[in-house]
Amino acid sequence: MPQISTRTSAPSRRSLLAALGGTAALGALAGCGVPAAYVRPGDRSATDRSAADRKLTWANWPLYIDTDDDDPSRRPTLEAFGRRTGISVDYVEEINDNDEFFGKISPALMNHQATGRDLIVISDWMCARYVRLGWVQEMDRARQPNVAKNLDPLLRSPAFDPGRRFTVPWQSGITGIAYDHRRLGREIRRVSDLWAKDLKGRVTLLSGLDEAFALLMQGNGVDITRWTADDFHRMCDQVEREVRRGQIRRFTGNDYTKDLVSGDVLACQAYSGDVIQLQADNPDIRFVVPEEGAELWSDSLMIPDRARHKANAERLIDYYYAPGPAARLTAWVNYVCPVPAARDVLAASRDKDTAALADNPLIFPDAGMRKRLAIARDITSTERGEFARRWNRIAGL
Repeated sequence: MPQISTRTSAPSRRSLLAALGGTAALGALAGCGVPAAYVRPGDRSATDRSAADRKLTWANWPLYIDTDDDDPSRRPTLEAFGRRTGISVDYVEEINDNDEFFGKISPALMNHQATGRDLIVISDWMCARYVRLGWVQEMDRARQPNVAKNLDPLLRSPAFDPGRRFTVPWQSGITGIAYDHRRLGREIRRVSDLWAKDLKGRVTLLSGLDEAFALLMQGNGVDITRWTADDFHRMCDQVEREVRRGQIRRFTGNDYTKDLVSGDVLACQAYSGDVIQLQADNPDIRFVVPEEGAELWSDSLMIPDRARHKANAERLIDYYYAPGPAARLTAWVNYVCPVPAARDVLAASRDKDTAALADNPLIFPDAGMRKRLAIARDITSTERGEFARRWNRIAGL
């Protein structure tokens, strides 16, 4: 089998997410219930040029696809897709923030125009908004046998897209707790452990509402697949108390990793993929899926309305759901792989470090961990304004 390289030192892909309402487009679509913004099913498609025009344009986040160790401008799995299919891919690393990108392409979508992109990758909480607005096309699963066969059952039917008709996970991850075991001198097992006296002033929480709320609710025993407004406000009350007594050092984006490495922070909300990378330099940093559970999230592929190369995009998505390409991608990005069958490919690698990834529960969660993972119900359009205002006050946004 071809060798698969493992990336361990590049910076994390997930970046600080802006507070909700940071763009004019979001302000215009407050609540996402504006009738003029909704696109009916019959108005979403355009003439598909895929058969004659063997190309597509794909917008993704930085550092979210495998690159060649000797030439970072080359993307091995993407090049292999081109050789296999004759389809050329214009791969654009233009998504740095969910809200910012929403503002960038929303004028075209609300006016029933093409965005110039055939495929985009957005975090699932934002995917929910696109699906509600009718801004993405339903995929033809007849063109995607690998997706139908290999998609992890845990990810198959989120509340915002039952059956994954409009979205397919690109990579997945876990929001849990990271801590420095050597510096702290003990284990962390529960969300409530963050409020212990020996962690006063040495804890950070994520600043983004959509990134932070689910894990904190789980710490209160809430089923995040069906949480209520009362659950949300109870969680906010708790976080406000911890802020007042100085337990929380600050609210962060991805810069929590710097605080953890420096020792300024001993425990924090964290993403599983980040911690895998931090452990390469400091094995004392640990990641915990708390006993109460943790949030399983995805960044998902979608085909926007009026895309000109829908069939080509569907074929590309299906290519990455074959175990071989999925394994090569996972070895580089180090997030939770949405294709469990890729585990056997990694295990067979002649490279010891790559083969070890097959046994890493933060990439392929074991049975015990899987029982504690859940996909949170998304924040609805009617809830978002009120909830964002309260959370942003607490987080100082």
